[in-house]
Amino acid sequence: MSVRNATVLFLALSTLLFLAACGSSNGTANPVPPPSGSFSDSNLNGTYVFSISGVDESGFPYAMLGTLTANGSGGITGGSLDINDTDTAVFTSGPIPAATISNNGSYHVGIDGRGTATFSTPSITGGRFTLDFVLSSSSQGLVTEFDTFGSGSGTLDAQTAGVTPTGPYAFSLAGAAYTSLASWAMAGNFAVTGTSIAGLDDLNEGGLLPYPDNTFSGSLILGPSATPATTLTAGPFTGTFDVYAIDANHLKFIEIDQTATLSGDAFSQTSTAIPQGTFAFTLTGDLTSGAPFVAGGFMVTDGAGNITSASTEDFNGGGTNLSNQTSPGAFTATYTAAGAGRFALGNFATWVGGTSYVAYPSSGGLLLLEIDNAGITTGAAYQQTAGATFASGQGYGMNLSGVNELSGSPVEVDDIAEFTAASGGTLSSGVIDENSAPSGIPNQSLALTAGTYGTIGSTGRYGISATAGTTNNSTLLGGFTLSFYTVDGTTFPFIEMDGGQVSTGVIVEQSPTASSPALARSRMFVVRPLINSHIARKKQN
Repeated sequence: MSVRNATVLFLALSTLLFLAACGSSNGTANPVPPPSGSFSDSNLNGTYVFSISGVDESGFPYAMLGTLTANGSGGITGGSLDINDTDTAVFTSGPIPAATISNNGSYHVGIDGRGTATFSTPSITGGRFTLDFVLSSSSQGLVTEFDTFGSGSGTLDAQTAGVTPTGPYAFSLAGAAYTSLASWAMAGNFAVTGTSIAGLDDLNEGGLLPYPDNTFSGSLILGPSATPATTLTAGPFTGTFDVYAIDANHLKFIEIDQTATLSGDAFSQTSTAIPQGTFAFTLTGDLTSGAPFVAGGFMVTDGAGNITSASTEDFNGGGTNLSNQTSPGAFTATYTAAGAGRFALGNFATWVGGTSYVAYPSSGGLLLLEIDNAGITTGAAYQQTAGATFASGQGYGMNLSGVNELSGSPVEVDDIAEFTAASGGTLSSGVIDENSAPSGIPNQSLALTAGTYGTIGSTGRYGISATAGTTNNSTLLGGFTLSFYTVDGTTFPFIEMDGGQVSTGVIVEQSPTASSPALARSRMFVVRPLINSHIARKKQN
């Protein structure tokens, strides 16, 4: 995904030719189509915003954000791409904003909603990229980078033209610092007045240096722009960003300077309260040791400042310290208003993780950030509106992103999958694609088989296990075991419960004929791991 020498470019092109020779580069492995209809190239039609973060082929954290315009029949007719990569030996001039995507790219959408898009950026030497995605509808999908330049995960969203940001927003950004490669994460909110913004902000640097409850100011000027002009100054941090609008309620940010690789989302903050109810949550980040950590479960709030004992937590620390999947741990905590649209979470009991968090309500969920010196985690919680699990005969798309440590040297791993739920708590017709970095090679159209799912705890908490691939050709782990949490019967965030691999992700119901997905799905904040810096630090040691 970056400017590379001729050898790396040759390897990348060789890999793509190998995939094509195997008949798998377009994602058509004859999977059974979702029962609600069939996907095709026509489901990708218009301008889409894509965002990805991960590690490049050398193990350095990166982020990319851009647009691509699809013509509905397999052609990419243009777009724009921003890249921020901490490999300063390659990116000698720093981040690259608003690189033009040429009009000769191509894409294909398989009948199961899985597909690939390949395009070039003429202003970047060797800048030819491949994205692997699974659509949930014509306006939303989950995506990974699927070439040998790097591996990362993110989202794909149809863009609304002519957006002018107005009103209050809450945001969540994450990435890695240039100098130390330590994980950074930030959460906050702001109000827009013309092109000026002002609000509250919390920053966590590497899990050791929290900077809570800052006031900040700056500017908000939509891109893509070759000279990005969105700025944010809060406490010790000053950053320059390029900002892409998906719609008036959802903006995408990427930092375009050599301080950090922060990227993420801003959602309209239509409410500044945490209501009573059950919230499915996932958190991801690093322990102070540098080991990756994920947690998930349900927070049950009473509307009076208490997270009750009905709340439960699953966790995976470094792929070695895992909770019991069949018996989640109960926990309690409190939440208090700590500024306009900002809440402090504390007084945790029987909780595995940090001691202090902040939460910012938004139309994308409660945006969460750890603000102590016991680690760095970021995530979101979504109010549950239905406890239903998978519907028999229905198709689902999935993205998994995390770190695999079984090889002795940690690597980023990113999966795209599609499966159909069958009666009796099993999966059928599943297909999975996987990429990894550093030194990974894309592996596409592997069978997803022997899958089972079922209730393993409180209402809306389920477990799933599946085998991915065959004896001779499989994903790095050969399958997965997940704990997932229903939000609305169509959206299921999850964490991985396997030894040796730590990941988070989301499963979404597919609707090929829908012109726009449900609100919770289209604007839900998709949690991205902070473990890329863990990989980079290991590589340096």
